[in-house]
Amino acid sequence: MASSALISETEQWKNLKQHVGEIQKTHLRDLMNDVDRCKSMMVEYDGVFLDYSRQRVSQDTMGKLFKLAEAAHLKEKIEKMYSGQKINSTENRSVLHVALRAARGKEIYSDGKNVVPEVWEVLDKIKDFSEKVRSGAWIGATGKPLKDVVSVGIGGSFLGPLFVHSALQTDPEAAEYAKGRQLRFLANVDPVDVARSIKDLDPETTLVVVVSKTFTTAETMLNARTLREWISSSLGAEAVAKHMVAVSTNLPLVKDFGIDPANAFAFWDWVGGRYSVCSAVGVLPLSLQYGFSVVEKFLEGARSIDNHFFSAPFESNIPVLVGLLSVWNVTFLGYPARAILPYAQALEKFAPHIQQLSMESNGKGVSIDGTPLPFEAGEIDFGEPGTNGQHSFYQLIHQGRVIPCDFIGIIRSQQPIYLKGEVVSNHDELMSNFFAQPDALAYGKTPAELLQDKVPDHLVPHKTFTGNRPSLSILLPSLSAYNIGQLLAIYEHRIAVQGFVWGINSFDQWGVELGKSLATQVRKQLHASRVDKKPVQGFNFSTATLMSRFLEVNTSYDKTVLPKNVI
Repeated sequence: MASSALISETEQWKNLKQHVGEIQKTHLRDLMNDVDRCKSMMVEYDGVFLDYSRQRVSQDTMGKLFKLAEAAHLKEKIEKMYSGQKINSTENRSVLHVALRAARGKEIYSDGKNVVPEVWEVLDKIKDFSEKVRSGAWIGATGKPLKDVVSVGIGGSFLGPLFVHSALQTDPEAAEYAKGRQLRFLANVDPVDVARSIKDLDPETTLVVVVSKTFTTAETMLNARTLREWISSSLGAEAVAKHMVAVSTNLPLVKDFGIDPANAFAFWDWVGGRYSVCSAVGVLPLSLQYGFSVVEKFLEGARSIDNHFFSAPFESNIPVLVGLLSVWNVTFLGYPARAILPYAQALEKFAPHIQQLSMESNGKGVSIDGTPLPFEAGEIDFGEPGTNGQHSFYQLIHQGRVIPCDFIGIIRSQQPIYLKGEVVSNHDELMSNFFAQPDALAYGKTPAELLQDKVPDHLVPHKTFTGNRPSLSILLPSLSAYNIGQLLAIYEHRIAVQGFVWGINSFDQWGVELGKSLATQVRKQLHASRVDKKPVQGFNFSTATLMSRFLEVNTSYDKTVLPKNVI
């Protein structure tokens, strides 16, 4: 990186720290009265409209944030990412998820090699294979077409593709292409998830996609072996080659598993799992469900934002703006959480995906060179579609802790409904809340206003809303495959901006390793206790007590047991 010095040691950081006091003296009621300020905080690009005027910032604040970005060498770091330099220094890897949706003729290099032709080689292979399956040219072992797909993977191999699938299900174009087909995801090693994922499916018409770069991920491979048994017990072991394919780079293990290596779809070590939805990880199962033409539009939407992020000035750069605002909220104003509130039921799986993308990327306590951070980085992400969230946790965000909010609205509904005689359409009812909630958070309601409304004195404290609670609003023209790609890329790059400014590595995830390592020891003990009746030993008293209690219920390892039918 350009500098190993902590960003908090710079004058620009110190200026912002001093500036906090000035902002604490202001209220959004007053800031929102400044029309020129509000106009300066509205940005539009390729149909995406961002309004961040309800953030607790002045134009002076934004100027100081832009200077902080310069001090953090943000532009240089973005350029290094796009040029394939190994900015993931702890794993010595490039970070090139932008290459996954690059135009066919684009040149993006890693280790001196243009990776875009390889990307398109895989995309072309996915297009060819998915069209064969969808058309019935590729059939199962008994001659029946494969109309149902189960994608087996965990973490980034699951959350990103599931978000896109959920968002596309009710898009009219995508839904038309998906008629007669099902796509399900199996992630959790909990056998209940297996039972649910294959409920009412027929092995004869099911294709399983196993997603594991190394083909060694413990949960994924156990689930894959379980579905292999489900298929082979019904159709015979030779059916596996017709009913299972892989997204992996470990061809020897793919072959040993029983999958034809010719039916393995590659991705690369410069793609982090949580950034992999635009690789074969997501593109293969989504193309099998919706057709490659729909998924290609999703990639084009992401590419649009990639180009914008790389080239737009910071003052009009949507990912940069929202990223800097997150840094301001988390580190300077001390708001550790962010609520992601899409007013679109189709985006119900968006917040869980961003939760992983953000918290796994930026949940770090040391700088990129290993120096402990003297400030808080990373944020706690959660969310729920509106208006469901309003009846769940909005009480807290209005009158409890201050939690900055992202409101995401859609101009044209995927499924418009209007009942004659109603005041507004269903979508207008939804969007009425989208427009009202940010103002409620910003303005609040004062005791004086409540008394004017003749609220009894004893209820005034309970009905007072302090306001001054920051939010931003993103308005999309529709929720097509293209717009879904745009939204994904905005958040991917936003998270990178935060990490670049904080001076951390947003592209490794060492924090997930310790628990997995300890689980290996537990797994060995459970096997020894079940099979050889050995007592639990080598664990602390608490863990040993819990494990012993768990082991009191005898589970036989003598025969294969597959899930029973579930309701």
